[in-house]
Amino acid sequence: MTQPTPAPLSRSTDPEFFALLADSYRRLLGKPLVPDSVPAEARAAWLYDSAPFGILAHNTEADPVFVYGNRRAQAIFGYDWQELTSLPSRLSAEAPERSERQAFLDQVGAHGYVDNYRGIRIAKSGERFWIEGVTVWQLSDADGTWRGQAALLPNVTPIEAAR
Repeated sequence: MTQPTPAPLSRSTDPEFFALLADSYRRLLGKPLVPDSVPAEARAAWLYDSAPFGILAHNTEADPVFVYGNRRAQAIFGYDWQELTSLPSRLSAEAPERSERQAFLDQVGAHGYVDNYRGIRIAKSGERFWIEGVTVWQLSDADGTWRGQAALLPNVTPIEAAR
């Protein structure tokens, strides 16, 4: 996998975007996205640089585009920040998997979040892999305005190893 390039600080560790991710997660799942042991002022940087799980977020466009991917997600998918944040999120799945992915995202929209998702994804290199134990949640601000969806990817397994 390629080494991720640094992200522009305006998004990767932006306190307002971090608050959107973390507050939406806590509201819907009732638990913190970042361990409480991480100092408050360091949480956005921890999520981007040090989290042991991938985090992705996409916007609300008709064909949603990733607007965030932490270093772990960049390593999983093989894209740097610039590439990832210009990629329509549907392209993270192969064409035959996209209808299943969309049905799942519609379920997230109806329920606020869904956890324990498992699906096949594809890296920039063409490598296919399973994402497992995934939680996807709605991103909404304090006023309830929908801003997109985010995913926490705790487990990634190469297709060959999953057989």
